[in-house]
Amino acid sequence: MTLTPQPDTGRKLTGGHVLAMFVGGFGLIIGVNLFMAYSAVSTFPGMEVSSSYADSQTFDDRRAAQDALGWQASVEIPGDGTLILHLVDDRGALVAPAELTALLTRPTNRQDDQLLDLTRRNGAFVAPADLADGQWRLRLTGTARDGTDYRHNITFRHFE
Repeated sequence: MTLTPQPDTGRKLTGGHVLAMFVGGFGLIIGVNLFMAYSAVSTFPGMEVSSSYADSQTFDDRRAAQDALGWQASVEIPGDGTLILHLVDDRGALVAPAELTALLTRPTNRQDDQLLDLTRRNGAFVAPADLADGQWRLRLTGTARDGTDYRHNITFRHFE
């Protein structure tokens, strides 16, 4: 077996070329990491509670009281620019809370947050909502007629 020499193309791999490849490769990786870190920090909605320890001290009592209400909430998106919230008790009867607030949010940023103006229609709560495709969270906060606090998050996906 005879080896034939390859023709000389005039290009040689030098230390400068290797250094440029390493600097360029690691520069790209570091640049992407910095961009991703900035994107994560600038869009994160932030704090859920001011003190998780203080909030945890009454969590079980609040949860038991809310569970005793037996409320079940579900969301319907008919596609006409409205959001329909069905709120019923454990017997299927319509619930009429003393007050109810609904905040529609994206799980990862605040720029699409919408405080919904809920009105009753055919027993359900209806509100106009501007929903783009993707994942959404409906944060319900309110008070039952007996004074029990109500908090519930419904996470859903919307695709047209």
